[in-house]
Order: sequence, then structure tokens, then C-alpha cells
Amino acid sequence: MNQKVGKASVRLEQPVYIMQSASVVGTKEGEGPLGLLFDKVGQDDMFGCKSWEEAESTLQKEAVGLALEKAALRPEDISYVFAGDLLGQSMATSFGLSTYQIPLLGVYGACSTCGESLALGAMSIAGGFADKVICVTSSHFASAEKEFRFPLDYGNQRPLSATWTVTGSAAFVLSALPREGGRKPKARISAMTIGKVVDYGLKDSMNMGACMAPAAADSLEQHFVDFASQPKDYDKIITGDLGKVGQRVLIDLLRKKGYDISEQHMDCGLEIFDAASQDTHAGGSGCGCSAVTLSAYILKQLEENNWRKVLFMPTGALLSKTSFNEGLSVPGIAHGVVIEAM
Repeated sequence: MNQKVGKASVRLEQPVYIMQSASVVGTKEGEGPLGLLFDKVGQDDMFGCKSWEEAESTLQKEAVGLALEKAALRPEDISYVFAGDLLGQSMATSFGLSTYQIPLLGVYGACSTCGESLALGAMSIAGGFADKVICVTSSHFASAEKEFRFPLDYGNQRPLSATWTVTGSAAFVLSALPREGGRKPKARISAMTIGKVVDYGLKDSMNMGACMAPAAADSLEQHFVDFASQPKDYDKIITGDLGKVGQRVLIDLLRKKGYDISEQHMDCGLEIFDAASQDTHAGGSGCGCSAVTLSAYILKQLEENNWRKVLFMPTGALLSKTSFNEGLSVPGIAHGVVIEAM
């Protein structure tokens, strides 16, 4: 039987397999270090649409379509979609995925949504409630700026602590079976740790890395305690969106707790853009940041056996326009998924 481990973790007796994935990104992401690894790079960030929000919906629609095509599956082969985005009422998901007519379970974990959807999808399969599911999330630089900060036409100056919301979407096909039509999985999910809301009282929406790092530190410590593990047990410990500022905060917080992750730590926000040639300040963030990096880069490293076992832990800042305008703090959350090579 699947096993609840410690306070907040689950160990899967039978792993859940990541059969296929697909990534679709914007022009800036395509110009970055991972540009050649993405499945599709848009010619412009409007993706032929009339609004930024419609463009983000298109990102999700195309990512799911590509993932299904690569897995040689039809929408009717999928039990559920676990999906979410950063926009109000998850509108990018609702409008982007409606054409597939797959039962939808909408999730919201801010930039941690990729980890949350993978954990929920894997648990539904491991529990016998589904055979195959798709997990998908997205973000768009312009729609996120309009939602949480300032419209682009305002032309505000961004502080160096600010991160750049990634324009991108990735979809992952999960299955209970180790082979589908003779196809070998990309990797397998073997365990997960579900994070809780952590609030250090920070209120700076232009320094999301510092706001989210405490949640990442809390979830990582809980993971190590629950599984009696150490950082050295993983080839990489991967956060989603902390950037340069959040990475330093996370490493310092964990050292105070007795864990040194400096050798294993990698942040998707620092991998997706070139700090020297692309002006993204502290790095990348957004629901799409960790998702497209997982699909295009991390799974490739596992497929090629460059890495054997990683802890994938996207981080989310749980603020809204309402909470920020009312002067509330920015709580964080982080969910960890253990992904292993085949």
C-alpha cells in the first residue's frame, strides 16, 4: 500500500510514470540557455491572439495538444486534467482547456502549481482513481504584470530584486503503466511532500524570492525529517522561482536548520535566462518557469541518466490584488515531488 510518511509526505509503493511532456514558451525564453530544448517557441508573445490572457490560454492548449500527440493519446484516453495558472479564477486554464472536454480539476498554488498538480495527479493514479492524467500550468509575463503589479504601458522601473515572469506552459502525461504502446517513460514519481503556508510577514511584491524562500526551507526540512534523508541523497534539489535573492535566503535558512544544500541546489529561475545577456534582474519566476524547465531540461537529464534522483520543489507566493492592496503580507508555499530516472 502507499504509505503516509511522517507529518506531510507520501511514499508510493508503485511509482507513477511521466510518459511524456511538452513545453511551449515565448520569445525571450526561446532566446535563453534552454531555448533549443523547448518543443515550441512563439514568434511573438501574443501567439496570434488579441489579449495577453488569451495568449496564455493558447499556451496551455498547445502544450496539452503537443503532449497528447507525443504520447500517441487522445483526449478521451485521459481521466482528468489537473491544471492552474496565475490569473483570477484560473481563466487561462478555463478558456485554454475547454476544447479538450477532459474532466478538469483546477488547482492554485501560485508558482508552485506545477508541483501541486504533479502531486495530486500522481496520488490519484496511485490510489486507483485514474489510469492516466495530464498536469499542466502556465504563466505569461504581460498577463501576470497586469494582474499583480503594473500594466506594461505604465513603464515602471523594476528593482533588482524583481524576477521576470516566464511566458510558457508545460503539460505532463502521467500513467500507472510503465509502458504505453512500447514507449518508455521519461521518469517516475516515487514520493512527495506537501507544503504548508509559511508567512514571515514580508510585503514586497517586487521581491518574491525572499517571500517564497521560507516556505521552501520549511518544506525541505519537513521532507528531510519525514524520509530521514539528507541533501546528498539527491543529485539535484530544484526550486522553481526563487532567483538570486531567494536562493541565498533559502541556503542560509537551511544552514541554520542543520542542512547544507549549496552543492545540490538548482533554481529554475536561474537556469531559464542568461543573466549576462538577458535583463531579468533576479531571474525567472511564474507558474511556467519550473514547468517548462522540468519538461525541457530536468526530464532530459534524467532520461540520459546524468541524474538519477531529484527533488523538484516549485515555490509559490500566495498574494492577490486584493490582499496586496489591503496591505497584507505575502505568504509562501512549496510542494516537493521526488522524480527518479528509469
